Amino acid sequence: MFSRIAGTGSYLPKKTLTNNDLAEMVDTSHEWIVERTGIEKRHIAAKSETTCDLAEKAARLAMEMAGKTAADIDLIIVATTTPDLVFPSTACLLQSRLGSTNGSPAFDVQAVCTGFVYALGIADKFIKSGSHKCALVVGAETLSRIVDWTDRNTCVLFGDGAGAVILEASKEAGLLSTHLHADGHYADLLKVGAGLSKNSEILKQGNAFIEMRGNEVFRVAVKTLGRIVDETLAHNQLQKSDVNWLVPHQANIRIIKATAKKLKMSMDHVVVTVDEHGNTSSASIPLALDAAIRDSRIKRGELILLEGFGGGFTWGSALIRF
Repeated sequence: MFSRIAGTGSYLPKKTLTNNDLAEMVDTSHEWIVERTGIEKRHIAAKSETTCDLAEKAARLAMEMAGKTAADIDLIIVATTTPDLVFPSTACLLQSRLGSTNGSPAFDVQAVCTGFVYALGIADKFIKSGSHKCALVVGAETLSRIVDWTDRNTCVLFGDGAGAVILEASKEAGLLSTHLHADGHYADLLKVGAGLSKNSEILKQGNAFIEMRGNEVFRVAVKTLGRIVDETLAHNQLQKSDVNWLVPHQANIRIIKATAKKLKMSMDHVVVTVDEHGNTSSASIPLALDAAIRDSRIKRGELILLEGFGGGFTWGSALIRF
């Protein structure tokens, strides 16, 4: 038994924040941001919008493409760093929103920007075990809630959004392999320095924001993503030239170009949405994947490499025959 992608969906909040808008808030410019990140704008959730709201809209579009109803889905996994509540999980809230009453498992995964790849790998193993047949996997974030809008090193990077896939059981291999890793020794390089059991007073004051040592994160990310490319191809006994599309985490155009160079792949075969979305953490890969499937760049039968890197550090890849 294998799993395959049956449908994809995505959602971006209506409000956009351009680089010129940010230049009125902090000491920066459109040119400075584009040169260093490739980002031109990002989407920001309305005050009334929650992570679950974004997840639901992306999920319904994925279900529509796949021709699935809530009754067909027997597993829901939501990758998020910004859940609606401490508990219940955003996945349980989403399950209720979709009207599912079949008692299927629903839970969240927290691996920051690698979260969607982690969630996809977990769902794939559920399906391959034979215990489940149809999984809804979502990456959804409202990162704007944990951004310090006075810190020009981080506020230019992040945005909100959600992406989803329907993964279903298949007799033919669709998801060929996933490769998941972490190294907690790098925790201080990219973090939110407060939580419920540590520095909770900062959280209560509303001052818990993303903190990042950008140059150090960049160096580790480029090196690590190069290794994950080699690991994925070696595991599947494939050559770099066999990969049709790279769908990377949309964090920084320089990191994306470095990974494409490692694959010896033209940027024409790399899905890039970072200019339109910014870094949406766990939502970025499924957002990019949905965009390329819906505009027919990615076609059935093609080989796709997904890869991500995030706080933890976490990193991972998924190789998919679409």
